[in-house]
Amino acid sequence: MSSRKLPVPKHRATAGAMAARQRGASLFFALIALVSMALAAVALVRSVDTGALVVGNMGFKQDTTIASDQVAEAAIAWLSANAAGNTLQDNDSAAGYYASSLDTLDAAGNGTDPGRSLVDWNGDGCAYGGSFTGACIAPSPSVGYNANAGSYVITRLCVTVGPHNATGNSCATPPAGVAEQGPNRGSISYVTERLAGAAGGPYYRVLVRTVGGRGTVSYTETVLHF
Repeated sequence: MSSRKLPVPKHRATAGAMAARQRGASLFFALIALVSMALAAVALVRSVDTGALVVGNMGFKQDTTIASDQVAEAAIAWLSANAAGNTLQDNDSAAGYYASSLDTLDAAGNGTDPGRSLVDWNGDGCAYGGSFTGACIAPSPSVGYNANAGSYVITRLCVTVGPHNATGNSCATPPAGVAEQGPNRGSISYVTERLAGAAGGPYYRVLVRTVGGRGTVSYTETVLHF
């Protein structure tokens, strides 16, 4: 007798094809989920790295600011050592000291006034500030503190060099009878505080620039008098 294959029921063939298609769809969605998880993991790693970088930069910034206090202390010590006599009446560029207020001074080099003066912080002839027509002011020798290095510029808040009480010279000085503060808190100007016969000497401004890790730079300013 001859054998004959029986036809496969149509509903069984259709069910098998649907199962195969379902397995293919499941694989496709699984791949999509895997890619999404991989992208999320990469984004998380990048976020953590960025956060760590920001925190590190803030730490370096705080470190340079703390070091700036030490550099300012060095400037104040220099002023104290030279306060007697007539030493502070004249410029001493080698020490970063200037006996006039240098009103056009742009300590950070961010200004746009073409007549501004700059500080030669990098020893490159003030090349960092672009074009300007003012002076290139020499700062003090470098002062090291931990892994930071800073230098300062001291300006006496007077119109010109020479004795602060000389005719034709006006300086910002403390008001007579007031030991530690002037009438304009937070703002010192020889224009508004030129008081004849005021107690104490003129005000001095100490500008400090400190460079730390990752190229972090901090600028501070201190105003004082003796």
